[in-house]
Amino acid sequence: MNNIGSSSISRRALLGAFAATAVSAAPTFSNAAGLLRGAGDIRRIRMYSGRTGERIDTIYWIEGEYIAEAVREVSLFMRDWRNGQAVAMDTRTIDIMTAAHNLLEVNEPYMLLSGYRSPQTNAMLRSNSSGVARNSLHMRGQAADLHLDSRSVNQIARAALACRAGGVGRYSGSGFVHMDCGDVRSWGS
Repeated sequence: MNNIGSSSISRRALLGAFAATAVSAAPTFSNAAGLLRGAGDIRRIRMYSGRTGERIDTIYWIEGEYIAEAVREVSLFMRDWRNGQAVAMDTRTIDIMTAAHNLLEVNEPYMLLSGYRSPQTNAMLRSNSSGVARNSLHMRGQAADLHLDSRSVNQIARAALACRAGGVGRYSGSGFVHMDCGDVRSWGS
């Protein structure tokens, strides 16, 4: 995954040029398979990690098709930063993140606090906090904890809840929102 050949760079450049004109289109509000609302015909995710200093800005879906290389790149970005382990992130979670971001109408990338968590990392965090679930969806690559400087926790949570596609947790004291592709539910304040 770390070796990107010249053909994928040219493909990436082409997608970037395409995105420059197409991403500004209004998001669609289809509810295909009850999955999400507002992700659009072109799905682009932008994040940075304060833990690793890495950034990602990629189009991972165009007109009904996931771009496998881009999804792998997102999965690697969302790895457990403590030990470097990565799993294939569930595209439903990436779609929820994207749809919420589009509904918020911001250009600012998400700050990723936590994506995939290895069982070891989850156990360590659980031993230090009562707010970490024993069977966390983070361990399946189905959850993310996100922050935006320009939006409040409540604003981000409302956008994620509007997707009606998974779990949304408000962690106002810590300044982040949990999004996952599990059962539709919400918690926190």
